[in-house]
Amino acid sequence: MGEKIKIKEAIVVEGKYDKIKLSSIFDTLIIETTGFSVCADKEKLDYIRKVAEETGIIVFTDSDRAGFLIRNFLNGSVKKENIKHAYIPQIHGKEARKENFSKDGFLGVEGVDKDIIVDVILKAAPVVSEKQGRAVTKKDFYEDGFSGTACSKEKRGKLKKLLSLPENLSSNALLQAVNQLMGYEEYKKTADSIK
Repeated sequence: MGEKIKIKEAIVVEGKYDKIKLSSIFDTLIIETTGFSVCADKEKLDYIRKVAEETGIIVFTDSDRAGFLIRNFLNGSVKKENIKHAYIPQIHGKEARKENFSKDGFLGVEGVDKDIIVDVILKAAPVVSEKQGRAVTKKDFYEDGFSGTACSKEKRGKLKKLLSLPENLSSNALLQAVNQLMGYEEYKKTADSIK
């Protein structure tokens, strides 16, 4: 199978099949939310917060409505400096073990190729270095036309596509992802390339 990839942060996933898949790829703690039950399970949430304080966490949920609800709940429950996000691209298909497509028709974490998973997790895992410059701000988004204009939604869509991010990512989540994936200089080059 090859050597597992060691990362510092724990990875938070939705279900047991996601956990099984990621446990075969990464040498780190993988925490399963058991879907929406994390929203009502104070013990599990306290555990996730504790792990986030100690090592940081990477939230890696499906790119569907349910995945975003769990992601947003955790984002509001864990200190911002202790949480990172990894997003799988929206790929149409269904998992081999399932009879039917999901409601949104996209593959979940368990159905995505290992190479894609490794790529998006490793993009989320490193801390933005000082060499990459300052963070991208909401003001930058406005000045570069990603917010506040009639064409903003279309421009954000192009940026999401370039970065292989889900289409239904909110503006705030997109800004967070941009800051996680690239430095300011790379962002400016990318923004300038989108007309």
